[in-house]
This record gives sequence, structure tokens and C-alpha cells, in this order.
Amino acid sequence: MKIAAAQINPTVGDIAGNVDKILTNIGRAREMEAQLVVFPELCLTGYPPRDLMDRPWFVEQNIAALDDLSKKVKDIAAVVGFVEKNPAEGKPLYNACAFIENGEISHVYYKSLLPTYDVFDEDRYFEPAAGGAPVKFQSQKVALTICEDIWNDELCGPRKLYHRDPVADLIKKKVGLVINISASPWWLGKEKLRFELMKKKAVEHNVPVLMVNQVGGNDELVFDGSSICVNEKGEIIARAKSFEEDLILADLQHGAGDQRGQDWGDPEMIYRALILGTRDYAHKCGFKKAVVGLSGGIDSALVAAVAAAALGPENVLATFMPSPFTGETSKNDAQALAKTLGIQLTTVPIQGIFQSYLAEFERIFAGKPQDSTEENLQARIRGNTLMAISNKLGHLVLSTGNKSELSTGYCTLYGDMCGGLAVISDVPKTMVYRIAKEVVNKDVEIIPHSTISRPPTAELKPDQKDTDTLPEYEVLDPILKAYIEDHRSPEEIIAGGVPEAVVRKVVKMVEVAEYKRRQAPPGLKVTSKSFGMGRRYPIARKI
Repeated sequence: MKIAAAQINPTVGDIAGNVDKILTNIGRAREMEAQLVVFPELCLTGYPPRDLMDRPWFVEQNIAALDDLSKKVKDIAAVVGFVEKNPAEGKPLYNACAFIENGEISHVYYKSLLPTYDVFDEDRYFEPAAGGAPVKFQSQKVALTICEDIWNDELCGPRKLYHRDPVADLIKKKVGLVINISASPWWLGKEKLRFELMKKKAVEHNVPVLMVNQVGGNDELVFDGSSICVNEKGEIIARAKSFEEDLILADLQHGAGDQRGQDWGDPEMIYRALILGTRDYAHKCGFKKAVVGLSGGIDSALVAAVAAAALGPENVLATFMPSPFTGETSKNDAQALAKTLGIQLTTVPIQGIFQSYLAEFERIFAGKPQDSTEENLQARIRGNTLMAISNKLGHLVLSTGNKSELSTGYCTLYGDMCGGLAVISDVPKTMVYRIAKEVVNKDVEIIPHSTISRPPTAELKPDQKDTDTLPEYEVLDPILKAYIEDHRSPEEIIAGGVPEAVVRKVVKMVEVAEYKRRQAPPGLKVTSKSFGMGRRYPIARKI
């Protein structure tokens, strides 16, 4: 059997556009002489559709589109993910996939395991299926599964989350192939875990496994694709690209197929995820151009590089906003970076605006020494400037704060946190440097050496350094990972050899900054636990 895996990039809510993508890939798969073409989970609606599923007319549109689509599927079979209505008791919908052949839907499978952890909230909408039957195709029984149905395994965490194993249940019905359609979001290491899981299931049940994953960015989530087919021995016989649309062919009879996968290091994977996430967020929200506040520092330099790669240099406006404390090195580095990237650079000095603020507040602040208030004024003037440019020119504002800053609250609400998308808000500072050195500057110096080598500073007061407020990032980032991503207690971190005073300070900074993060723009998820839809902590609580 020859099967095509259609790794497409659907847009949430664009049912007509998604149908066009599906039909185009069906045509291409037919030309490749595939007998079956498989599409990702909920590819008709895009994933995740979230509360769009509360709109009855939206669900009806997706069902009508599937009916129309099925009539056009000739001389090839197709597996398509969609939302089905539940006519019985329970949640009103099913996460479903249709097996289409000879111009009609011959079989429908409903998802059994509904994830309700991290960024997933499927139990909010869907009824879990009690079980499923295989579909017969080409004289062979094929097990259809949907994403989480295959993830009930000890590889996936310290404990199994579900009492049932849909794959094992289907295997008992003498299937010869397992197909898994997925919308599996990426974070660092996810694709390796996914590969290992598919290999294990193939060996465990002695059947080939084909996993077809969505690709593209939808809001905070980035989907890497990385679709894969393995034989019954767990050997990869076909593999799609990562972070790109792709259509690959797997020939199960001869155990061969297209091998287009790439094996990149962590910095490269994150960089490509950021580019894809930024491009899709902008374009799917209707933006063609972006504006970035370019400070001469490493964070804004990386965001500018991502923006140029994602949208094209001609569509990026960099804005340099010097204050009384901005150094000459910052100015030179900003100019050099803009020239190397080929992006437009404009300068908007904020000194006069800052002085007018100070004059207006002189009476109210009489007798009070200058402190972070005056520092934050500068950040807020810059944020206001960028939002004005966005308002007037229609550019998307890309904020430039990293995960280390957002974690500790080392950022200004309504200042440098202003924006439509927080590109690197899930990238720790140490990884920002690695991406700059190992990826952006791999072949030629794009980001100036002085930007990378000099101590990081917000330049909001004379001789300011980040280390005036924070531990060294090499110390800080492991603490943040242990506390936020690994859920380790302060005591456990201290027991690992980190000075207690440092741990207590960092933990307190993380806790008191929760209100800031709640008001931050959406940020692209690249780690196992990001700030956003997958992290739900109360603001008003005992700290």
C-alpha cells in the first residue's frame, strides 16, 4: 500500500481555505500514485478551534464542507479530521476523522482520549468515544486513531493518564496498520519524544505506524509537522520536514518512502519555530508588516532577525528610541544590525518627552528620590511610541522580552511589554545568546559581536546592568527551569547546591510578577511550560 502523509498548515476558522489545501494535496497525492492520503487532526477547522466550537453554525459549516469534499475524492482514499455532532447525552461534539473513498464517507472514528492538561482543553467541548472499530481498506484492517489516543504510555510521563489504551484495543481486532492523525504542538524535545513513541508502538504491536502531524503557528502554539512512518520493527521508512508544509509518500509493501527530515540542534529548532510562529501569527491575523523596538541589545536583535526571516526584511521597521542613558555602542549596534538585515531603521529620541513627564510630575513627586518609577517612564514612552506607529501604519508590534525577564518581572507593564506578539517570551536569556551565536551568526556576523559580548543592560539609568537586579543568567535560568518547568520546590532546588538566598529571591520575584504576565501579549511556546494558555496560576493568593 502506498500512503501519502499530507502535512498541511490549516488556519483556524478558515474552513473554505482549509478545504482548498486538502483538495490540492489530494490531487498531488493522486499524481504520486498514492492509494490513500492522510491529513492532520481537525484539519477542516484548524487546531485548536477553541470556543469557535460553541457556535452551532461553525460546526454545521465544517460538516457541510466535509460532505462536499467527500464527493470530490475519487481514485484515491482520504482520512480527514473534522468536528462531528454528538446526538446523544454528554458533550455536544466529537473530535472525529472521516475515511473517504469512492466519493463518500465510508467510516468515521471518534477520538477516545481527550487531553485536559497544559495547553489542551478538549474535555471542554468533546465527548470521549467509548471505543472504535478498524476500517477495511485494500484487503487490510486499518486502525484510525487521533493524536492523544496513542499517547497513553509510560514514555509520556511519570504516570499514565487514562484507564484505556485505544491502540491496544484496536490491535486486538487484527489490524495491519495504525494511522494517527495529530495536531501535536511543538516544544523543545517534543519531536524526539513523538518519534520514540511511534517506534515503541510499532514494535510493541508488530505493525507499521503512520503519524501525520499538523504544521504551522496558531496563536501561542507552533506545530512542527515532522510526520513519520515506521515499519513494524520501529525503523523510519518515511519522514517529513519540520516547520514546513510537506507531502511525503510511504510505500509499506517495499518498506521505503520519502526521507526529508532534518536533525537540528536545540538553538536551530527554536529559531525555526520562532520564525514559523511569527510568520503565521502575523499573516493569519492580517498583518503584512511589523515594527520592533531596536535597543542595541541582544533580545531586540534576535527578534529583529526572526522578523526579517519570517516576514521579509522589507516588511520590518526597526525603531531606535534613545534616552539620556543610551550609550553610543547601542546606537552603533542598532544601526549595524539594521543594515546587515536589510530592514528599515528610524530613530525617535525620547529625551524631550521624558523631560516633559518629569516636569509634570515634579509637584506630585516632590521630596521623593528618583527610583524605578523614572526608569519605567522611559520604557512606557517607548511602548507608547511603538503602539502609535502600529496604530498609524498598521504594523504588528513585536515585543522583545525574554523568558528570564518575564519570569522574574524584570520588565515594565505597558512599557517594553507592549505588543501584539511576544516573540521570545518563552526563550531563556542563555538560549537567546546561543541562538544568536550558533544560528544567526553561524556563517556570517549578523548580530554585532559587541551586542553579544557586552553585559546586558536596560540602560534606564547610569551604568545600569541586569545583574544589579538579577543573578547572573547562567545561575538564574536553571533555577527558573527547575521551578517553572519541572515544578520543583525551593527546598529541592536548594538541596541541589544553589545558594538559599538566591533561590528564595528568584522564587519571590516569580510569584509577585504573576499579575504582569496575565497582561502580557501572547508569546510563542517553545518550552514544556510557557506563560500563557497552558499555565493557570491565581494572581490574588498567599505568596
